[in-house]
Amino acid sequence: MAALLAQFMLRLSRDADHFRPTDGPRLATVLVDLLSATLAHELDAGRALLPEDHHRVLVLRIQAFIRHHLADPSPGLVAAAHQISLRQLHRLFEQQDTTVGALIRRQRLERCCHDLADPRLSARSISSIAARWGYPEPTSFSRAFKTLYGTTPREHRHQTQHPGASAVR
Repeated sequence: MAALLAQFMLRLSRDADHFRPTDGPRLATVLVDLLSATLAHELDAGRALLPEDHHRVLVLRIQAFIRHHLADPSPGLVAAAHQISLRQLHRLFEQQDTTVGALIRRQRLERCCHDLADPRLSARSISSIAARWGYPEPTSFSRAFKTLYGTTPREHRHQTQHPGASAVR
């Protein structure tokens, strides 16, 4: 748990310029939840947690697992890794106002968006970036990316790596 908290905090500091101001309260909530879970784990107070706290800790563990295995998770793999049924997994995420599949897709697209904007990866093809994050089919990736971000992956890469330049046609 402490490693998970440390990884989250490092990621926050490393990617701070990629978050919107409106992300702050949500990230703070996740940080406090992770800190609480870590303290409970370290103090071996897990049995003393309220049922809703167990639920929140499990959701945080699942979200961390998904982030760590982003290129290849499926809801079945996620459920098996946490020794819960697929039905339990889906019930957990009903309370999160999303689905496991939607969370996986969104996080994959976010990683693709980040990598496309990274000048160090400019020599890497868009399709290889998409495949790295679990989108082996370029057409479905482009469609999903445009739906979420309102621009194509190619346009996004050009706009972020060449600010002020005119849009790619």
